[in-house]
Amino acid sequence: MKFYKIETGNLKLDGGAMFGVVPKQMWQRIYPADENNLCNWAMRCLLVVDGERKILIDTGIGNKQDEKFLRHYHLNGSDTLEKSLAAVGFSFDDITDVVLTHLHFDHAGGAVCKTPSGELKPTFANATYHVSRAQWLWATNPNRREKASFLEENIMPLLEHKKLNIVEFQTQGELFPNFEIRIFNGHTDGQMIPIINNNGKKIAYMGDLLPSVAHIPMPYIMSYDTKPLVTLEDKDVFYKEAIQDNITLFFEHDLYNECCNLQLTERGVSVKSVFALPSNDSNE
Repeated sequence: MKFYKIETGNLKLDGGAMFGVVPKQMWQRIYPADENNLCNWAMRCLLVVDGERKILIDTGIGNKQDEKFLRHYHLNGSDTLEKSLAAVGFSFDDITDVVLTHLHFDHAGGAVCKTPSGELKPTFANATYHVSRAQWLWATNPNRREKASFLEENIMPLLEHKKLNIVEFQTQGELFPNFEIRIFNGHTDGQMIPIINNNGKKIAYMGDLLPSVAHIPMPYIMSYDTKPLVTLEDKDVFYKEAIQDNITLFFEHDLYNECCNLQLTERGVSVKSVFALPSNDSNE
């Protein structure tokens, strides 16, 4: 089994929205904002190669949205989904499975592309796309608070082209051998967090359960979360397993840190160490 980070570029979001009720003077010590109170965030995907199966987790924002939409998010960086896959030796056609943690535009935008003729089609022609039932129902019948994050053009082509697999797990289950899913509902209903077991070493793709190292303290919860008190419970459940099994946390949105593991101290859960994604030599 091999792991590859797939950088797809960065976006800027309001720091207050990203850290919720935590005062700026506290969160800015650990995650900087610019003069407009915007913080820069990665959209970092993970490619898991296990034999013939090539699993991409999340897809970034994509490039089919118009300028009016994209300018709100101040996209920056030179990385793209296609370039990053090519850099590690793969093309869109090589991907066999796409696991979408949830269907917000910065996670699922790259799942669908627009052809020169304007047709919307799945980016990965040979892949099955996996989405939890709870998230699919939530995204296709969105609440007014979250509606702007669910774009029909990112979602419906997967169904129309018969590329969609609805995952029925209520709390957890094995999607592929050594590739488990945990369901968390605080950020959005039915968010899937993959936990991959590679010869006894586990790595979790954190999605929006934990956007960055800066979000590890319990009160550091995004204003985007639809059920922040459930997020508190989600974090507590995950932390216990992560500490017990020494799980590597792989961050989708942390611009400055790729991975960490956790420890329990007298003051609560904290970072044990921060590091880059282990090389494939150490993974094999």
